[in-house]
Amino acid sequence: MAAGVDWAFVIQAASSILLFLPPALVASAADVVTIADSEASGDVTGDSWGPLLTIPLQKQYVPIQKVGKTVAYKTAYFGTVHVGSSEPRQPFTVVFDTGSGHFILPSTGCNSETCAKHRRYNRTQSPSAVDIEYDGTPIRPDATERDQVSIAFGTGEVLGEFVREVVCVGPAAANAEEAAADRTLRPGCVDLRTVLATKMTDDPFGLFAFDGVMGLGLEALTLAPQFSFFSQMSLQHTSVRPRFAVFLARTDGGESEISFGGHDEGRASSELQWASVAMKELGYWQVQVRSVRIGNTVLEDCADGGCRAILDTGTSLLGVPRQAARTMHKMLARHVPDQDKYTDVAQIDCRRVPGHRLEFELMGGMVVSLGAEDYSRPTPFNMTLPNSKESKLFCRSLLLPVDMAAPLGPKVFIWGEPVLRRYYTVYDLAEKQIGFTEARQPDDSSSPAGLPAVGAPPPGSLVSGAPLPPMHSSPAPRNEQPGGEGLTAVV
Repeated sequence: MAAGVDWAFVIQAASSILLFLPPALVASAADVVTIADSEASGDVTGDSWGPLLTIPLQKQYVPIQKVGKTVAYKTAYFGTVHVGSSEPRQPFTVVFDTGSGHFILPSTGCNSETCAKHRRYNRTQSPSAVDIEYDGTPIRPDATERDQVSIAFGTGEVLGEFVREVVCVGPAAANAEEAAADRTLRPGCVDLRTVLATKMTDDPFGLFAFDGVMGLGLEALTLAPQFSFFSQMSLQHTSVRPRFAVFLARTDGGESEISFGGHDEGRASSELQWASVAMKELGYWQVQVRSVRIGNTVLEDCADGGCRAILDTGTSLLGVPRQAARTMHKMLARHVPDQDKYTDVAQIDCRRVPGHRLEFELMGGMVVSLGAEDYSRPTPFNMTLPNSKESKLFCRSLLLPVDMAAPLGPKVFIWGEPVLRRYYTVYDLAEKQIGFTEARQPDDSSSPAGLPAVGAPPPGSLVSGAPLPPMHSSPAPRNEQPGGEGLTAVV
């Protein structure tokens, strides 16, 4: 989900309502355990880390409609996890979301139409489940009330209760012996405090095919560290390297995936370049941005080095500070060359029209660079030139204005799918750093078949959010597009 979704929690306790901002500040001393302490007590060093646990991801397109017409698509990537320590374990599809912190599933106690669209967790079918209060205290048999949590998700909300449960990533147990190993928490399985939703708003949860959310943000985004899946995996399994990696395929037919325990060097085009997590006390995987350049022009809003970027696997678009959005739109706009040769505007895909590079320089000198393919709306706009009745076709950027108050904002970018598709990213929990390398994308002809996309637009669609065109269809060159006539008139 969009970054910021787990910033506030309201706990309805048996006797009072508590507000946590941020929740990690109220964790007890017993709850606070660092990864460094875990590694010091473990015996895993060098090349003796365990194998990667890789989960295929499936992409879904959700149409956004106005007056009965699809004007854009939202997208999400989800994979399968299993819950419970005895067979048959309960499978669920979840979004692996770096912008939130909790593991959330709809429960059979939720009877709304939204919950009924999804697979729901059945507490009675899991001997390993323990009903708990938010602090981990088991519910008394004679209790008539229990803690509840309300978690905001951008445009939506979840109301839930708590259970301690075994949650597993990777393939399900193939036989009784593996199922027995799950009960002793084999790598990939974690004893985790879980939020069971009793209410879920239709927007966004009724729109998507996935069942729940696996939050992968830092511990500050959780009520307590025991709610953080990856933190608990690192603590409970010292053979699992405290890193996970996200690869998003360029096309729907590619193999998108998330890997726990390290990264797949076959997905990387070069050595990883690392950037430290900025303001880690806020809980987000974010980096400090030294400067932003569009072509050869520095964006004034970030010239003081005060901008940051949040990596959010739950966001479809490239989010930019609202105060910079208008300027960036103007600087990224360009006219369509050789317009007279087109008989139909539908023949023009602006993602193929050359444009300025959009470059983010991070502390340490690393540069995250996006091309026109990554930031453009597919369909050109017909605009009138200044002081003239003449009009021309212009390509415009597809940017999401972001309003966030301090301390997280206001000068914060959200790096969603456009960045995460261009770069293979690795998240190091122990060192609180993020590794970047351009993703090694196979060419279209040799790309292996991944999971089929859900709700994919018709082939050739130029609606915003539609699949990228094949790489072999005259890809846009990396050279700059000079500022065109009339760019100052673009609004």
